Amino acid sequence: MLKKVSIIAVIVLILAAFYQFDLGQYLTLAELKAQREVLNDFYQSHTLAVFALYFIGYVIATAVSIPGAIILTLGAGAIFGFVNGLILASFASSIGASLAFLSARFVLRDNLERRFEQRLKTLNAGVQKDGAWYLFTLRLVPIFPFFLINLLMGLTRMPLRTYYWVSQIGMLAGTAVYVNAGTQLAQLESISGIVSPGLLASFALLGIFPLVAKWFVSVMKRKQVYRGWTRPRQYDDNVIVIGAGAGGLVSAYIAAAVKAKVTLIEASEMGGDCLNTGCVPSKALLHAAHGAHSIKRLQAVGINSGSVQVDFKRVMAKVKATIARIEPNDSVERYQGLGVNVIQGYAKLVSPWQVEVYDQSGELITTRSARSIIVATGASPLIPPIPGLQDTPFLTSETIWSLQHQPETLAILGAGPIGCEFAQAFTRLGSKVVLFDQAEQILGKEDADMAQLVQQQLEQDGVEIQLGARVIRTEVTPTEDGGESITIEVEHADGSTALHQVDSVLVAVGRKPRTSGFGLEELGVQIDSTISTDAFLRTNYPNIFAVGDVAGPYQFTHTASHQAWYAAVNALFGFAKKFKADYRVIPWATFTAPEIATVGLTEKEAQAQGIAYEVTEHDMSEVDRAITDDIAYGKVKVLTVPGKDKILGATIVGAHASALISEFVTAMKFNHGLNDILGTIHLYPSLPEANKYVAGNWKRAHAPQAALKWLERLHRWRRK
Repeated sequence: MLKKVSIIAVIVLILAAFYQFDLGQYLTLAELKAQREVLNDFYQSHTLAVFALYFIGYVIATAVSIPGAIILTLGAGAIFGFVNGLILASFASSIGASLAFLSARFVLRDNLERRFEQRLKTLNAGVQKDGAWYLFTLRLVPIFPFFLINLLMGLTRMPLRTYYWVSQIGMLAGTAVYVNAGTQLAQLESISGIVSPGLLASFALLGIFPLVAKWFVSVMKRKQVYRGWTRPRQYDDNVIVIGAGAGGLVSAYIAAAVKAKVTLIEASEMGGDCLNTGCVPSKALLHAAHGAHSIKRLQAVGINSGSVQVDFKRVMAKVKATIARIEPNDSVERYQGLGVNVIQGYAKLVSPWQVEVYDQSGELITTRSARSIIVATGASPLIPPIPGLQDTPFLTSETIWSLQHQPETLAILGAGPIGCEFAQAFTRLGSKVVLFDQAEQILGKEDADMAQLVQQQLEQDGVEIQLGARVIRTEVTPTEDGGESITIEVEHADGSTALHQVDSVLVAVGRKPRTSGFGLEELGVQIDSTISTDAFLRTNYPNIFAVGDVAGPYQFTHTASHQAWYAAVNALFGFAKKFKADYRVIPWATFTAPEIATVGLTEKEAQAQGIAYEVTEHDMSEVDRAITDDIAYGKVKVLTVPGKDKILGATIVGAHASALISEFVTAMKFNHGLNDILGTIHLYPSLPEANKYVAGNWKRAHAPQAALKWLERLHRWRRK
């Protein structure tokens, strides 16, 4: 602390002395011109001393951000000539800038990092990746205040050596312009005189130099990443797409729609996980489960239909029939009709432009080449390393559809969206379900109060929920009737353990991207937990793109489709114009009953990011249509900018929440606020009125009380 105070004191004393003794009068063009001859004579007789003193003064002025850097640079040219002046000004300015950089880092950075940790993490990630290039660009263009750059960069994690050499090189061109102007000092009447035709051309070159330099750097990067690979002289396709899930299908569709030649390679079933093992079958199963539940609830309104009998085989047959009905939309025939060359087989990248395709026996079917490749291989269930699990016949979201007999007892590991949906479905169909999760709430991405509303309904349905429970062992054990059951040992947060006997186990702890087995590692494509991509969805190979679950950051079907547009357009037209993927408004939902749907920020995320917000809510029990349909449960919750109606995020728990959230998605996308929602006519009676009511709640909370008091007086006066 003492060192920080000392640095601040030194800077304050230097600045105080500068203004107290009016030293700024010597840093003017007129004073420099007046003293030029004297300074030149003194320099001729005391060369080293003048050079050293001027150098030190320049360093100090830059380090403490004293106004007059331009005059000092002009003076360097006027006194020492172009070569010596350029050497002095270039090194002195870089050293001074580095001292200012270090001062800001030492005095301010720790405090700011504690206060704005999340925001600075994002900033530092960007600086680590492209900070040198951005600093170089800023240094090239003299319109940016260099003292501000010194301060802001000091707050980042950029290494000092990087900051120095980039500043040294980046400021060289601008410094040369001013030093050169200083050599012509006798002809300058004002600072504006620097902008002569010759110097104006110099600044024009400075303006376009960042673009030229960026192009040059990108060319060098491409040469580096493609070193050792031989590019084909011509290509079979414009684009090859690997994976026919949501991301791959949309990518291929867009490419074909703009008349590009595209090949789509799929190793398994067209439609990917969503159609065959994910969204479609799970919602069909939930439909049956909710139907069984609705029959039971009808007794409360006077309709007696007897006891509900579930034919599980027929339920699963209906699930498969639902898949079959939607399947033609994603079929080989449809996409071939659209102009897509569909190949069913296992893809392997053998170069940045070439893909080999193998059949199930490992025989090579064909080799295709393309200018661009889009990887859309999706994700698969994550299997945790629980002792005994690999020897236990467990189910996943992919294998559960092979069940023909409904389990009497089912343990589900993981209380995320997949786990909660299956827990409610099997419970409402008649199974006894136990849901385990290590976390302290279900649906960990959601706010605790909203997740609690879903949890209450699951428990009311009969789901046994054990939170803070870690499964530490599974084992297959024989039963008295000669069959087998599964023993699950669970450790609770207090350290106690318990055993549970169940018929089946469903693992639903998450999904892992499919990044291995098709040549990415051999090619050297950068992979973290997902394939690493930039804002344009490019990998470290600029012609290889990744979309969907394999790329992240969201594992939603609609996000994969959203990314596919950007990847396809950038792959085909990126040579002329590239588009950054837009993640500003991403909705998601869990299709339990009640549903929970979210767009934008949750309270949890806003707090983690240090974003100020206000909360406005409305209870679904006050919506007339919800009351008439006996679904008056849940609430609408909206986060707004304090004092304004700008929507930061919204979460809805209730029937049809996945549909109701669309109004907030549209509002956020087109920058409409709660006042716009309040001013929009909503059908009566309908569930979307809940969105209007929450907007009305916000309006009442922000009514102009002072103005209302004056209106009250006006109305009182008019009654007289």
